[in-house]
Amino acid sequence: MLMTIEGSAKHIGDGDDPHGSPDGHHHPQVEKGLAEGSVGLLGGTVLGISSVAPAYALTATIGLVVAVAGVKMPIIFIAGFLPMFFAAYAYREFNRVDPDCGTSFTWTTRAFGPYVGWMGGWVAVIATIIVLANLAGIGVQFLYQLLGSVFDNPDLGDLWQNRAVNVLTCLAFLILATYIAYRGITTTEKVQFVLVFFQLAVLALFVIMAFAKAGGPDDPDGIPFSWDWFNPFTGLTVSALVAGLSASIFSFWGWDTALTVNEESKDSDKTPGRAALLCVVSILLTYLLVSVATLMYAGVGEEGLGLANPDIQDNVFGALAEPVMGAPLHNLLFLAVLASSAASLMTTFLPSTRTMLGMASYKALPARFASIHPKYLTPGYGTVVAGIIAGTFYTVLTFVSESVLFDTILSLGLMICFYYGLTAIGC
Repeated sequence: MLMTIEGSAKHIGDGDDPHGSPDGHHHPQVEKGLAEGSVGLLGGTVLGISSVAPAYALTATIGLVVAVAGVKMPIIFIAGFLPMFFAAYAYREFNRVDPDCGTSFTWTTRAFGPYVGWMGGWVAVIATIIVLANLAGIGVQFLYQLLGSVFDNPDLGDLWQNRAVNVLTCLAFLILATYIAYRGITTTEKVQFVLVFFQLAVLALFVIMAFAKAGGPDDPDGIPFSWDWFNPFTGLTVSALVAGLSASIFSFWGWDTALTVNEESKDSDKTPGRAALLCVVSILLTYLLVSVATLMYAGVGEEGLGLANPDIQDNVFGALAEPVMGAPLHNLLFLAVLASSAASLMTTFLPSTRTMLGMASYKALPARFASIHPKYLTPGYGTVVAGIIAGTFYTVLTFVSESVLFDTILSLGLMICFYYGLTAIGC
């Protein structure tokens, strides 16, 4: 292992210092064989938004944030946005001088040496593989809820709670996502345009209808809007801020996908960084609109539709869909969350496999992980391995944990902060 890490450092260190290049730019030292010039600014932004998965992230984190911060949910999302925005800016600056798909691994190795870089790369890979399992799991839940609603069959809607059915369906999702990611960046990008714009359109419809119904005769739980929701200096303890911030950071995670496809982007030193910043800002606006709308409609009570009700905290949209949108439009929200988790499931293969490709190219992983499919120009071996590990992880965790989705979210916060923080500090 020591020889591997030291070898990677020597390999990365070969050639000119990226910060010393005459034009301030340093193109990848190792030609990896990816499909260059395939992703533009809009495509990169869409891939980033898709990886964040706003519909999925909101239904999974709104309840967690309200449980610790109450009506201060909007300022918690803003607090989570700030470190992400500055981290995205740091990534942009690194990418400007050294557009390498190894991103955090490559850049932190240059900044801090091989040991820190190796840890940063591995943490990024492990975190993305863990979230692959989480995404597939929540996709399974919403698939059966959607089917139960469409066919008016409560037993079908609850089928996701059967562990054997849950695992088999999850594995089917992972196999499909692995196949699409294996087929190439162009196939992935085309699918993402449809899925991302659909989920954003449905979220916009949900927000409009929640605002329209808030405070009405059929909304006993609603509360009036207050600018105090955006004030961090009143009604918010330090412990609540820290706990809420962890969930908020998770809900922004994924924008770096726009950077991991830098070697496949047009103007690889400029476009990915701009796409990442656009992604983070777009996600913030989406979260603020949805958080305010849900607070005004549902309030923060611990009963009924209140957002602090422990019975709905794991799946807020599942509880609010029909009251807000009515039948049969509420099925659109189920479908949007399903599309969101499916879209993110596909795009999350990009950072994990590209990071492994970067690590293998610099001898920090076995050479097999650097192999590129001759037709699809993707890291085929790494893609398949990521799918297998994610499926195995989810299967094991499902049978040993009573709250698999919640546990995986909690396990990710520290990992995200670690490798984002390393890269930002290295800048």
